[in-house]
Amino acid sequence: MKLSKPSNGKRKFHISTWHIKAAFLMAYDIMAISFSYFAALWLRFDGIFSAIPEKYLDPYVHFLPLYLLISLTVFYLLRMYHSVWEYVSIRELMKASIGSIIASVIHIILITVIFRRMPLSYYLGGTCFQLLLLLASRFSYRVFIAMPQFFGTRTDTHSFHRIMIIGAGDAGRMLLENIQKTRANHDKVVCLIDDNPDKKNRYFNGIQIAGGRDDILYCVEKFNVDKIYIAIPSASKEEIRDIVNICKETGCETKTLPDFYQFVNSGITANALKDVSVEDLLGRDPISADLEEIYNLIKGKRILVTGGGGSIGSELCRQVAAHSPEMLIIFDIYENNAYAIQQELKDKYPSLKLEVLIGSVRDSRRLDYVFKKYKPNIVYHAAAHKHVPLMEDSPCEAIKNNVIGTYKTAYAAASNNCDRFVLISTDKAVNPTNVMGASKRLCEMVIQAFDCKIKKNAQNDIPRLFTHHEEEGCFSSEAFPDSVHTEFVAVRFGNVLGSNGSVVPLFKRQIEKGGPVTVTHPDIIRYFMTIPEAVSLVLLAGANANGGEIFVLDMGSPVKLDTLARNLIKLSGLKPDVDIKIEYTGLRPGEKLFEEKLMEEEGLQTTANKLIHIGSPIHFDIDLFQTQLYKLMTAAYENNENIVELVKEAVTTYTPQN
Repeated sequence: MKLSKPSNGKRKFHISTWHIKAAFLMAYDIMAISFSYFAALWLRFDGIFSAIPEKYLDPYVHFLPLYLLISLTVFYLLRMYHSVWEYVSIRELMKASIGSIIASVIHIILITVIFRRMPLSYYLGGTCFQLLLLLASRFSYRVFIAMPQFFGTRTDTHSFHRIMIIGAGDAGRMLLENIQKTRANHDKVVCLIDDNPDKKNRYFNGIQIAGGRDDILYCVEKFNVDKIYIAIPSASKEEIRDIVNICKETGCETKTLPDFYQFVNSGITANALKDVSVEDLLGRDPISADLEEIYNLIKGKRILVTGGGGSIGSELCRQVAAHSPEMLIIFDIYENNAYAIQQELKDKYPSLKLEVLIGSVRDSRRLDYVFKKYKPNIVYHAAAHKHVPLMEDSPCEAIKNNVIGTYKTAYAAASNNCDRFVLISTDKAVNPTNVMGASKRLCEMVIQAFDCKIKKNAQNDIPRLFTHHEEEGCFSSEAFPDSVHTEFVAVRFGNVLGSNGSVVPLFKRQIEKGGPVTVTHPDIIRYFMTIPEAVSLVLLAGANANGGEIFVLDMGSPVKLDTLARNLIKLSGLKPDVDIKIEYTGLRPGEKLFEEKLMEEEGLQTTANKLIHIGSPIHFDIDLFQTQLYKLMTAAYENNENIVELVKEAVTTYTPQN
């Protein structure tokens, strides 16, 4: 019985469906117990009722009510009436067996002590009959629902998929049982694959374990498979990549399970499966962040995220909010994105002290006001124009927003003595061939220049850059503090999966529409990482900053976009250039065939995290650079069409593609 509380405050009984099932099961047990010991007595005297002596029949009749009460009490205490019939298993088998044996032992003792010694066959036969009947009632439903699977019965023999499950461990077993029980979409599992040689040619729930991963192609043909489910949630990324690379050659639609955490917390069902993602094809484990180190850095601090409404900025805000900051300040020029992340964080972290501010990093007066009012300890600078072709068409805007915006934000951070300033950079800053990459290299040079001046205690040699006329009360004219301890670092990574402008969502949308899938060049390659990985690296950089470093993530091997597009098509169960056409559109303005993570002269240092490296600062003439910055700013605000030439002077590694 379930107690519920009505609106008047009084509690009332509510009978649930399982209570009704338990009552029927209890009634069955009464009949089974009564029959078991009578049948044993009846068979002892050759199945002739009149041949049973009264000295044996009377004890049975008089003891039966007491024994029924004892048995039902034992069964109830063992929670034999609380199990779900659809999922009865070995656990229920053990409970039913133990309960029946305990009740039988009590029966033997009490009937002998209270009445008389009964025939040995009565004791043994009654115990056996009772146990068999109790088990039969618990497992009959499982047998009933398994009958269609066992005999292959289908309501529509043309509508179901023939499935191969890769992984015959706990996850594969749970997935197989779920499919067989629900028969979702009338799907049928026809074989299992597992690399354990001891399992080969054995059967699980009537399904053969047909071999290891080397037998996948053969078994797909042998069993006429058209869907593959990969059920190895604890496998490494390298193992998943190897298996996916085999599966993509089969032409079957391929799905994978969520990660191990989701497996443990949510269980395994057919609905939990997801399409194979590009992350599965990258073949490396996710970056492992030291959460304790990040927590110690952020807890109790005031954190400012510029561009906090963007794809990287918003994920930064989510992870920062989860680490107990004193205050989180989101600064963004686009109010729709800022509003969206504001509402999300308010809902998830109601106790978070959150400030969402609209403004531009180009506006030095707005920045000065924000820094002086909120006094952030750590700044994550994610605000930037990032779209390569658009910046080729609007180079002055790239300089205004990316370079001068970074300079003004860094100046405000240093003049207000922030602890750390972390710049979000890109691998496109290495030997750039486009304005966007060159502008981000200039941003790296800005923070390296600030770091160098501050370490030499020459912060007052850093000029203020602003284009408006200084008006009293509008812009602070205060000099830097006598001692500035702000540490400036940059974080450089490749293409971020799922970010605004990422190529992978574009490929998936084109596949869903039936194609064509557009690739700029058959030989173009890129490094990829996930948004959480990128943000973890940013947070770790903030935790390990000493000033002037460029942190770089080991993103594994680069991926050829043409191969990536073809693999995504294959894993959707389609054929490239047959079902989905691939078109090559040519390199876009400013785009190069491959991206580099470090310039040759930067070198590479390892850190405690083997996936994170540090590039040593490149030495350049900082005083000359500051003069070049002023020229760049002036040319940008004059919309000078020859600004690319000035960028080339400042960034000697910049080679415009056009």
